[in-house]
Amino acid sequence: MGANMARRLNDRGWHLAAVFDASPAAARALASELGCPAASTLAEVTSRAEIVITVVSDDAAMREIFGLAGGGPGLLENADGRLFINCATVSPDIHDKVAHAAKAAGALSIEACMASSITQARGGTLFLMVGGPAESVAVAAPVLSDLSSMVVHVGDTGDAAKAKALVNMVMNANTAALAEGLGLGVALGLDPGMLRQIFSKTGANSRVLETDGEDMQNRDHACYFSAAHAAKDSRIALELAARAGLRLPVAEAAWGQFQRMVDCGLGELDKSGVAELTFPGRHPQPD
Repeated sequence: MGANMARRLNDRGWHLAAVFDASPAAARALASELGCPAASTLAEVTSRAEIVITVVSDDAAMREIFGLAGGGPGLLENADGRLFINCATVSPDIHDKVAHAAKAAGALSIEACMASSITQARGGTLFLMVGGPAESVAVAAPVLSDLSSMVVHVGDTGDAAKAKALVNMVMNANTAALAEGLGLGVALGLDPGMLRQIFSKTGANSRVLETDGEDMQNRDHACYFSAAHAAKDSRIALELAARAGLRLPVAEAAWGQFQRMVDCGLGELDKSGVAELTFPGRHPQPD
């Protein structure tokens, strides 16, 4: 996602001050492609750029890059006057902690959670849910505009992360249910292509049917959104539900399916790979 966002901004004429990745080889390859430096440290990114966009995998990575886990200030070294746009799907608490740490360092920080995939990142058609003070969001608006087809300012810091957790919770439940519907259909001797057509014209229709249905049937699980991320994001939503005093049995069941994929060593497959748990004759077992 981050690489394709960088490509999009480069296409739109933004000056890319530096790129950074946990894999130095990946950073060097992208830097060579885009004609910009590959920063060797997080502090170098901040020293070179006025606006820093972060795309990481989980809470632990966010803590690390912003120095919340010890081991130095990371991106917040000499960060006075910088704007951080944080795009990862992580817990609202982490976004809140990053925002407070950035403020203490003299910087601005907003969250811009993405409800889209890598193709939308490349084409500049991301759907972005933004959280943070209105004045900070206004500073980020030109960059957000070039990355997205729509931006919704959800509310204060952490609110966009809450909305994104709910988006992914519902998406994951839809995905798991679709896999079960198609898998049961195959077990009953029904043609899955015909079923997909029927689903598309009835109350069983969904965005997931459009994006994942054929892939489930054909066992094409090239990764656009991994099962591991699906498990992580459903867990975030369930943790929010527990705080709110709610029990969400459907979300719990969907989380269980994606966590089973991880346990079976299938976590890096696309979320459509949940069909491997339900279609007759597939059924992988945990190690």
